[in-house]
Amino acid sequence: MEIDVVVNNAGFGAMGMVAALPVQRQVDMVQVNVHALSHLTRLFLPDMIRRGRGGILNVGSTAAFQSGPGMAVYYASKAFVLSFTEALAEELQGTGVTATCLAPGPTFTEFGAVSGIEHARLFQLGTMDAARVAQAGYRGFRRGRTIVIPGPLNKLGALSVRAVPRTVVRKVVRWLNT
Repeated sequence: MEIDVVVNNAGFGAMGMVAALPVQRQVDMVQVNVHALSHLTRLFLPDMIRRGRGGILNVGSTAAFQSGPGMAVYYASKAFVLSFTEALAEELQGTGVTATCLAPGPTFTEFGAVSGIEHARLFQLGTMDAARVAQAGYRGFRRGRTIVIPGPLNKLGALSVRAVPRTVVRKVVRWLNT
């Protein structure tokens, strides 16, 4: 069997302070969000490169663009996904294989309830429809884009952190996550 596209979409978050969240929950989050994504990418990538076609679509988050007090491990794991995908995309130049990171903001799925963040300000400010997020990711992937941030507010939020001092960003994110 030949695998042409790998979509690494498994992942979960957990709201709470690092010192209060169960250790195993945090370890499991890193295992799923980081280890499994890396492992599956490495597993299928050599054959794609050998064939000269294929792609990896990693689902990250706008959380990747800043630290996340109140969800520190989740935000850090998504920062890994973004950085890993960007590096991978550069390594794959000229091979016929692409790597894309889909980085949505709050999306209407079970994630909010499972992670415990559905009542936080971040989710109360609005969520995107999962189908629209998936369509944006698919279009960006097919176009060979390295990073896809669906929705103008998500783009603004993810990119605005570059112009604001990190100490301010941390405080704003902490407020949004409560």
